[in-house]
Amino acid sequence: MFSRRQLLGAGAALVSTSAWGKTSNMGLPDAAVMETAATQPPLRPSSGPDYQPVVTLNGWTLPHRMNNGVKEFHLVAEPVEREMAEGMTAYLWGYNGQSTGPTIEAVEGDRVRIFVTNRLPEHTTIHWHGMILPSGMDGVGGLSQPHIPPGKTFVYEFDLIKSGTFMYHPHSDEMVQMAMGMMGMFIVHPKDPAFMRVDRDFLIMLNAFDIDPGSYVPRIMTMTDFNLWCWNSRLFPDIDPLVVSRNDRVRVRVGNLTMTNHPIHMHGYDFEVTCTDGGWVRPEARWPEVSIDIPVGAMRAYEFDAVHLGDWAIHCHKSHHTMNAMGHDVPTFIGVDKTNVARKIRKLQPEYMPMGTAGMADMGEMEMELPDNTVPMMTGWGPHGPIEMGGMFSVVKVREGIASNDYSDPGWYENPPGTQAYEWTGELPDFARAADRS
Repeated sequence: MFSRRQLLGAGAALVSTSAWGKTSNMGLPDAAVMETAATQPPLRPSSGPDYQPVVTLNGWTLPHRMNNGVKEFHLVAEPVEREMAEGMTAYLWGYNGQSTGPTIEAVEGDRVRIFVTNRLPEHTTIHWHGMILPSGMDGVGGLSQPHIPPGKTFVYEFDLIKSGTFMYHPHSDEMVQMAMGMMGMFIVHPKDPAFMRVDRDFLIMLNAFDIDPGSYVPRIMTMTDFNLWCWNSRLFPDIDPLVVSRNDRVRVRVGNLTMTNHPIHMHGYDFEVTCTDGGWVRPEARWPEVSIDIPVGAMRAYEFDAVHLGDWAIHCHKSHHTMNAMGHDVPTFIGVDKTNVARKIRKLQPEYMPMGTAGMADMGEMEMELPDNTVPMMTGWGPHGPIEMGGMFSVVKVREGIASNDYSDPGWYENPPGTQAYEWTGELPDFARAADRS
């Protein structure tokens, strides 16, 4: 039914789909599709003002075509399969083959025309969250426009009158469609290429799902008791790192479409908050942080100079949000001797393993049997053992000499002698005594 061609060269996963032959869709721009959960290289501007393109962690940027001075994009709302982590796939709703949907990038002053094709089993719309535009383009079904029926394509067209970081999501059956993963980011770059310029620009969408172990489809009626906390519908240890070169000026944009706030904390640095949903923060109004709380339905962007080499954790500071698929009704067994009861249980279930008596750290090393399509509660290994994290967690990797267009994982950082915590064995090692003499 669909013809596919490579857009980004051999081995790339971004392909173009021309639907329904040469009939009603002949005038539509290609609907590019992403078939992998890996971070894709940024799309450099090919016309108009220059800008530093964003890098969407475990995501991608939607290509556009120019038509008489208008930038045209094609979004397809459809059921998708998303690899949330190795060994776990979710059946979600999204855009152009993925949840979250592709990032849209344009420039302040551009006129955009966005074709939205609905391949869902129910009607939908798209709301352009935070953008200033005509009421009829705002995307609230029944209020500002008719709902988009299944099989139909609607057109949104408006001018981008301000730069900043925005989001998109449905305003049709919103509770279901957002709970199923329908959301994405819309970046409008300043028309002045020198304004707020950075060397690396990363994009994270905070989202959450309630998916029972062994199952594939989110429970859409959940209000607060989610069990999978994601960045761009991805879980640690399979969230890609933020790779930067030493002395780069780095921006991290974080949007939140979950049902709770998230205090995002980055190790090794302080930073300044430079942008909110409302626009850029004037230099005299910026404030320093090491953690920034991202409210529900909001965006915050912060910047720092990458002067400290190393592997630096970045994560939500709500401790349950750095865990995967955990049950919230598990009793606490710390300090409880379960030896006798474990012996009795093993008579019925020989594989039974008692856990929790001394905390849950053993979960990071165990490889206990799990239901199919289930990711461990905490997993991931670093150079010194289990990292014991999951969910909303990644690593900022600062290295010397990273090329400007290189975002590949440089591997683990090797701490220079004298810069790593060590075991006390009764006397100071040579490097510590040498430091004392200096």
